[in-house]
Amino acid sequence: MTRMADISGKSDSRRRAIARGEIMLKQATIEAIREGRVEKGDALTTAEVAGIMALKRTHDVIPLCHPIQITGAEIRFEALKDKISAECRVEANYRTGVEMEALVGVAVALLTIWDMVKYLEKDRTGNYPTARIEGIRVVEKRKA
Repeated sequence: MTRMADISGKSDSRRRAIARGEIMLKQATIEAIREGRVEKGDALTTAEVAGIMALKRTHDVIPLCHPIQITGAEIRFEALKDKISAECRVEANYRTGVEMEALVGVAVALLTIWDMVKYLEKDRTGNYPTARIEGIRVVEKRKA
Protein backbone atom coordinates (compact mmCIF):
# COMPACT_ATOMS: atom_id res chain seq x y z
CA MET A 1 0.00 0.00 0.00
CA THR A 2 1.22 3.48 -0.90
CA ARG A 3 -0.17 6.51 0.83
CA MET A 4 0.62 10.12 1.55
CA ALA A 5 1.33 10.83 5.22
CA ASP A 6 -1.66 12.22 7.09
CA ILE A 7 -0.59 15.58 8.52
CA SER A 8 -4.10 16.80 9.37
CA GLY A 9 -3.42 16.50 13.11
CA LYS A 10 -0.36 18.74 12.95
CA SER A 11 -0.39 22.51 13.30
CA ASP A 12 1.49 24.93 11.09
CA SER A 13 4.93 25.91 12.26
CA ARG A 14 7.91 27.69 10.79
CA ARG A 15 9.98 25.18 8.78
CA ARG A 16 13.42 25.58 7.30
CA ALA A 17 15.79 23.22 5.50
CA ILE A 18 19.16 23.62 3.86
CA ALA A 19 20.61 21.17 1.34
CA ARG A 20 24.03 21.18 -0.28
CA GLY A 21 25.76 19.45 -3.14
CA GLU A 22 28.66 19.84 -5.55
CA ILE A 23 29.39 19.44 -9.22
CA MET A 24 32.94 18.47 -10.09
CA LEU A 25 34.17 20.12 -13.30
CA LYS A 26 37.38 20.80 -15.21
CA GLN A 27 39.23 23.91 -14.10
CA ALA A 28 38.80 25.35 -17.59
CA THR A 29 35.02 24.93 -17.32
CA ILE A 30 34.93 26.71 -13.97
CA GLU A 31 37.00 29.54 -15.47
CA ALA A 32 34.51 29.82 -18.34
CA ILE A 33 31.66 30.07 -15.83
CA ARG A 34 33.50 32.73 -13.78
CA GLU A 35 34.40 34.74 -16.88
CA GLY A 36 30.93 34.56 -18.45
CA ARG A 37 32.09 32.54 -21.47
CA VAL A 38 29.46 29.78 -21.38
CA GLU A 39 27.69 29.62 -24.76
CA LYS A 40 24.20 29.21 -23.27
CA GLY A 41 24.62 32.21 -20.97
CA ASP A 42 25.08 32.82 -17.25
CA ALA A 43 25.23 29.29 -15.84
CA LEU A 44 24.87 30.21 -12.17
CA THR A 45 21.97 32.63 -12.59
CA THR A 46 20.16 30.13 -14.81
CA ALA A 47 20.83 27.35 -12.29
CA GLU A 48 19.54 29.51 -9.44
CA VAL A 49 16.26 30.25 -11.22
CA ALA A 50 15.84 26.62 -12.34
CA GLY A 51 16.42 25.34 -8.81
CA ILE A 52 13.91 27.73 -7.27
CA MET A 53 11.32 26.93 -9.93
CA ALA A 54 11.83 23.21 -9.34
CA LEU A 55 11.64 23.30 -5.55
CA LYS A 56 8.24 24.99 -5.76
CA ARG A 57 7.04 21.99 -7.82
CA THR A 58 8.53 19.21 -5.67
CA HIS A 59 5.09 17.66 -5.15
CA ASP A 60 4.81 17.22 -8.93
CA VAL A 61 8.05 15.21 -9.07
CA ILE A 62 8.05 13.26 -5.79
CA PRO A 63 4.69 11.45 -5.75
CA LEU A 64 3.92 11.44 -2.02
CA CYS A 65 5.15 14.93 -1.11
CA HIS A 66 2.59 17.45 0.05
CA PRO A 67 2.19 20.65 -1.97
CA ILE A 68 3.71 23.35 0.23
CA GLN A 69 3.42 27.09 -0.14
CA ILE A 70 7.04 28.21 0.07
CA THR A 71 7.59 31.50 1.90
CA GLY A 72 11.27 31.85 1.08
CA ALA A 73 13.95 30.17 -1.02
CA GLU A 74 17.52 30.94 -1.92
CA ILE A 75 20.26 29.14 -3.82
CA ARG A 76 23.90 30.18 -3.47
CA PHE A 77 27.00 28.97 -5.28
CA GLU A 78 30.69 28.94 -4.54
CA ALA A 79 33.08 28.32 -7.43
CA LEU A 80 36.20 26.55 -6.23
CA LYS A 81 39.22 25.20 -8.13
CA ASP A 82 37.64 21.93 -9.30
CA LYS A 83 33.98 22.19 -8.33
CA ILE A 84 31.00 24.39 -7.77
CA SER A 85 29.28 24.01 -4.44
CA ALA A 86 25.55 24.79 -4.25
CA GLU A 87 23.41 25.45 -1.20
CA CYS A 88 19.61 25.68 -1.24
CA ARG A 89 17.67 27.18 1.67
CA VAL A 90 13.87 26.79 1.81
CA GLU A 91 11.36 28.16 4.32
CA ALA A 92 7.62 27.70 4.81
CA ASN A 93 4.89 27.89 7.41
CA TYR A 94 3.30 24.47 7.20
CA ARG A 95 2.59 21.14 8.89
CA THR A 96 5.48 19.22 7.35
CA GLY A 97 9.14 19.87 6.63
CA VAL A 98 10.72 21.34 3.52
CA GLU A 99 13.82 19.17 3.23
CA MET A 100 12.57 17.50 0.04
CA GLU A 101 12.12 20.92 -1.54
CA ALA A 102 15.69 21.89 -0.56
CA LEU A 103 17.04 18.63 -2.01
CA VAL A 104 15.13 19.10 -5.27
CA GLY A 105 16.29 22.71 -5.51
CA VAL A 106 19.97 21.90 -5.12
CA ALA A 107 19.77 18.85 -7.41
CA VAL A 108 18.08 20.77 -10.25
CA ALA A 109 20.49 23.69 -9.85
CA LEU A 110 23.45 21.32 -10.24
CA LEU A 111 21.84 19.51 -13.17
CA THR A 112 21.26 22.86 -14.86
CA ILE A 113 24.93 23.75 -14.52
CA TRP A 114 25.80 20.38 -16.09
CA ASP A 115 23.44 21.03 -18.99
CA MET A 116 24.88 24.46 -19.63
CA VAL A 117 28.54 23.37 -19.62
CA LYS A 118 28.40 19.82 -20.93
CA TYR A 119 29.91 20.84 -24.26
CA LEU A 120 33.02 21.98 -22.34
CA GLU A 121 33.21 18.75 -20.35
CA LYS A 122 32.93 16.18 -23.17
CA ASP A 123 35.97 14.22 -24.19
CA ARG A 124 36.66 12.94 -27.74
CA THR A 125 34.33 9.99 -27.23
CA GLY A 126 31.44 12.18 -26.04
CA ASN A 127 31.75 11.12 -22.41
CA TYR A 128 32.19 13.19 -19.26
CA PRO A 129 35.25 11.87 -17.40
CA THR A 130 35.48 14.81 -14.99
CA ALA A 131 31.91 16.01 -14.51
CA ARG A 132 29.98 14.45 -11.66
CA ILE A 133 27.46 15.54 -9.08
CA GLU A 134 28.28 14.54 -5.53
CA GLY A 135 27.27 14.86 -1.94
CA ILE A 136 23.68 16.03 -2.20
CA ARG A 137 22.47 16.06 1.38
CA VAL A 138 20.37 17.88 3.97
CA VAL A 139 22.66 19.85 6.25
CA GLU A 140 19.99 21.52 8.36
CA LYS A 141 16.33 21.00 9.18
CA ARG A 142 14.49 23.22 11.66
CA LYS A 143 11.02 23.46 13.06
CA ALA A 144 10.08 26.45 15.21
